[in-house]
Amino acid sequence: MTRIAVRAPEINRERMENFAPIIGFSLGVSLCATALATLFGLSLGAVLAVYDFPGRRVLIVLSNAFFGLPPVAVGLALYLLLSRSGPLGLFGLLFTPGAMVVAQTILATPIVTALVHRAVEDAWRQYGGALLVDGATRFRTIPHLMAMERIHILTATLAGFGRTISEVGAILIVGGNIAGYTRTMTTAIVLETDEGNLTLALGLGLVLIGISITVSTAIFAFGGAGERS
Repeated sequence: MTRIAVRAPEINRERMENFAPIIGFSLGVSLCATALATLFGLSLGAVLAVYDFPGRRVLIVLSNAFFGLPPVAVGLALYLLLSRSGPLGLFGLLFTPGAMVVAQTILATPIVTALVHRAVEDAWRQYGGALLVDGATRFRTIPHLMAMERIHILTATLAGFGRTISEVGAILIVGGNIAGYTRTMTTAIVLETDEGNLTLALGLGLVLIGISITVSTAIFAFGGAGERS
């Protein structure tokens, strides 16, 4: 009994020392996923706004429908793809940070795509004709349209980051919640709450809430600035 009483504080102290690394790892994974989602979302959103091609309407509907894509469904699909018996099992990505980045990228890309599409489409309606008359091709109008809608594009990026940083279901399935390797703030909160270590869980929860509030405030601020401009 004495050993248990002495051991418990040591375990809690060791876990509290992992507080900063967990936050840093969460931010790293989410920022990588957000960067990829922004890259894919900017490209696809702009193409959907400027070009007309077969299947365009379907892609627009899907990008909006996947706003609320269930994380656990994405996690399960990726698990089946990345497992040893899956078609992508040879890459050995399951239970690695790489798999977590892929999962978060899939979840954030539809959000960025839909928001970018709406912003660039509005600019295309207003200025597309004038740009074409001036001799620009549709492809060459895209950078100009994005520059005009840069505030809305930044808002789309922040919305994508908000989606990635708060995600838990998909990364828990494909990351495995391995201590010191694939444990993020959200998965750590689940684990620590389940084990009764509420101090660490509450601390991580407060940090996560602070990040979410900051992102939401920035989205609101940039959105208002975009409407005024």
